[in-house]
Amino acid sequence: MKELKYQFSKREVTYYLDAEFSYLENLVERNNTVLILDENVAGYHKEKLEGWKTIVIPPGEAYKQQSTVDSIIHQLIKIGADRKTFLVGVGGGVITDMTGYVASVYMRGVQFGFVPTTLLSMVDASIGGKNGVDIGIYKNLVGTINQPKFILFDYSLLQTLPEAEWVNGCAEMIKHGCIKDAGLFQLLEENNLSSIQSNASLFASVIERNVTIKSDVVKNDEFENGERRLLNFGHTLAHAIENNYQLSHGQAVSIGMVVAAAISETINRFSAGDKARLIKVLQQYQLPVQFSYNKEKAFETLVMDKKRSGNAMNYVLLKSIGEAEVKSIPLEQLKELLLQTN
Repeated sequence: MKELKYQFSKREVTYYLDAEFSYLENLVERNNTVLILDENVAGYHKEKLEGWKTIVIPPGEAYKQQSTVDSIIHQLIKIGADRKTFLVGVGGGVITDMTGYVASVYMRGVQFGFVPTTLLSMVDASIGGKNGVDIGIYKNLVGTINQPKFILFDYSLLQTLPEAEWVNGCAEMIKHGCIKDAGLFQLLEENNLSSIQSNASLFASVIERNVTIKSDVVKNDEFENGERRLLNFGHTLAHAIENNYQLSHGQAVSIGMVVAAAISETINRFSAGDKARLIKVLQQYQLPVQFSYNKEKAFETLVMDKKRSGNAMNYVLLKSIGEAEVKSIPLEQLKELLLQTN
């Protein structure tokens, strides 16, 4: 096990990398802790969960809604949870997002931590303090920025993960390489999902590299006034199509990155060669690079994105592999650019 500590504005967060789920007992008092998880995690990991108080919800993005949060809160009341109760989200991004949100608002705030169980949540969703819910088709429109006390990474939990969920997480790793780490991008080019899965030391190093990339960015700009916006690469369009077309988050981000790369080539001098490298590595990790969608409808959803400022959108564009920037694009121009993409 390896510990990493990051000091954010209000809290120090400790990451326990390559730990075991049983180590949770060293971090919280079992009698005063409630685990929040979905039906899939509850079914796969019955032995690990034995003896813990749990709240189990249906799985999937469709349940990342205020009504589910209300249900969790009603169950906390029934359990008798008070301000000293510790919540632990055990699951993927939907679970960690909602657990952090519930912990932020229940009795005006209780402590919480995460045990991510998907690749996507290990490399991205559980890190950074963003918590919340969707409002209809609008992704993450309501929520908080509030850091967990800890994140415990038990890689063995990924053994039950379907292959599609492994692929889902690869999109965020590729994103991190695109915006911040050309070396990571090259490492991903030189490997594939199978080679990373089968090499324990390589896998551990890839996880740690992604954790530190995102954590360093968030530490420098926790409340998204500057550098943290880069983490939205591919996400502006992704959020506009993900729920409308029942795509996985990774699939939507992959499509969003291809479109952002095309826009970068058009207005930001991003090279055609680097765009081709991005498309190739996405395909290498079984992610989609083309998708037929209603661009007019997508744009209507996109304009409600949190990154919009007045009549312009703060859009993440690439300068080169490993270097990105945020550009304010007038909505009228952005619509034209979107309509021009394949």
